[in-house]
Amino acid sequence: MQLRKLILTALFTALTFVATFFIKVPTPTMGYIHPGDAFVLLAGIFLGPLYGGFAAGFGSMLSDLAGGYLLYAPATFIIKAAVAALVHPALFRLKKLSGRPNHLLPVVSGSILSEILMILGYFVYEIFLLAFTATSSLTNASLSSGIAAAASGIPFNVIQAAFGVVLVAVLYPVLLPLWKKNQATVS
Repeated sequence: MQLRKLILTALFTALTFVATFFIKVPTPTMGYIHPGDAFVLLAGIFLGPLYGGFAAGFGSMLSDLAGGYLLYAPATFIIKAAVAALVHPALFRLKKLSGRPNHLLPVVSGSILSEILMILGYFVYEIFLLAFTATSSLTNASLSSGIAAAASGIPFNVIQAAFGVVLVAVLYPVLLPLWKKNQATVS
């Protein structure tokens, strides 16, 4: 069982990296929109908070490192791991509340909730990153410019989040029967 979980963690790490690094649309804010968030969410959904969080965070961070976004790599690891760690308990809580465990609505709702964390995480990180980039110390002026610059990235993070949630809504119903079959062979 443990070996299988490690293999699936490595698989989701690789899928997250590939979907983030190789399939991207550049944005005017020097970032990019990518389908990697779908695999971040799916890693959390299928592997749980610990293994899913690692796969999501590490795969996304590797993409930042390989793509030259070195300043973002530590934040990306933390933010994407947190997104994957949140989606799993959110999904199961929403399934329980809805009374419809096989319905897609809890999956989409949990994914949206988790992607809000991604949007907020990058917003907060970019405030300080951009404020310290403007000057070597944190002043009211540098903080204000950091907030303004970070706010300009929010619409693109919203688009990326929406793209990820839509992909999860498409991929989850396809992957769930395979996942259940895989789990049945373990028992």
